[in-house]
Amino acid sequence: MKTRLGSIEAGGTKFILAVSDETYEIVAKKRIPTLTPDETLAACIDFFKANPVDAIGLGSFGPIGIKSGTVDYGHILATPKPGWAGTNIVGILTAALQVPIYFTTDVNASVYGEYIAGEAKDVDAAVYFTIGTGIGGGAIQNGRFIGGYSHLEMGHAPVMMHPDDDFVGGCPFHGNHCFEGVAAGPTIEARTGERGENLQRDNPVFDYIDYYAAQMAFNAYVNLTPEKIIFGGSVINDADMVKVRQYFDQLNNGYVQVPSDLIVHSHFPDNASATVGDFALALSLLE
Repeated sequence: MKTRLGSIEAGGTKFILAVSDETYEIVAKKRIPTLTPDETLAACIDFFKANPVDAIGLGSFGPIGIKSGTVDYGHILATPKPGWAGTNIVGILTAALQVPIYFTTDVNASVYGEYIAGEAKDVDAAVYFTIGTGIGGGAIQNGRFIGGYSHLEMGHAPVMMHPDDDFVGGCPFHGNHCFEGVAAGPTIEARTGERGENLQRDNPVFDYIDYYAAQMAFNAYVNLTPEKIIFGGSVINDADMVKVRQYFDQLNNGYVQVPSDLIVHSHFPDNASATVGDFALALSLLE
């Protein structure tokens, strides 16, 4: 029988479920809304019972218990997503589906997808940032995720506010003192009263977000010196990379040497790098 690989891209607003063969060719796919844990995970179980797989890669919104052998492994931790804190997502899915599950963050899955088949496939070290409903970052070095006690929380690092931005912040933990609090998707509507997709891209709010994206990139570069810094997510697009690179250069001020192609947008349309990464991580469980 052919090997079948499963992907669950678990986001704050939607779950993307997919099945592929060993070449990552998708043979089944479904998008479901992120409702209560019971409703959402039941829909996941129904999908994979209808489309059986040999292993699943699960890239989840966080924070999550990522370290195997600990009491909170496989759980969603102190998330602001109502009702999800404490959910044993891996335990519930494993009990129902009886297949191995590779559990990591959505951004780790994304950086792995870029490393396997995307913008980072020809380098040894890369960082991936998503700017969407939330903000997160994943990093990889020689095929291994960077992390120790837990996963990275790069979206909640301290931020330097844009000189013209007086937004009070949207993070329930840090207000306007972290990147998620000032640059995630919900901050656009909080500032303007309109969802981002309804605004012209010359609205000043997008300049603020490019400025904060450049800060994230600069922090990542001086701390980890990756060969690629990749942006994805619903808030930022390929055209934004020009302004992000300009702000990055201002922050660097000629201090360190930087590859000319350091900052790029995701290789995959519709931010599908996490799905590819999930498939590859699922396959690693079978090898």
